[in-house]
Amino acid sequence: MAEAFVSQDVLHRACGVCPSRRLPVGEFDVHERPSREAPFDPADGYRYSAGGVPVCVHPEKVGLPAAGYKSEGAALVMKVELPATEAELVPYLHDLLYGAAPVLLDDLIGQASAEIPRVFPGVDVVETLRRALS
Repeated sequence: MAEAFVSQDVLHRACGVCPSRRLPVGEFDVHERPSREAPFDPADGYRYSAGGVPVCVHPEKVGLPAAGYKSEGAALVMKVELPATEAELVPYLHDLLYGAAPVLLDDLIGQASAEIPRVFPGVDVVETLRRALS
């Protein structure tokens, strides 16, 4: 069996009953917020879709965009959308990278590395990423 996304990290922001604590990425859906579409099941304490798919209802806590990963086979992607000014760049990247699921980091760093010189030609990409990650 594949290892759970959050694993044994008790300090992770995911709720104690989040499917990310017991299932790998792709084996559960992520909804924007709690809703009737994914009711709480008092029998085991988890939320499920009408189709029986486990659901996380706090995308900001698990660092995954809301999507039907299990139910729809949604691709696991996030898009880097750089801020309007260079002054906002490091704080934006810091929040983006620290808030993202670890499985997304390689792709996000790759996107940032390609987009930074396109949007901010005079910016040192490596130094900017170092500052964002420190």
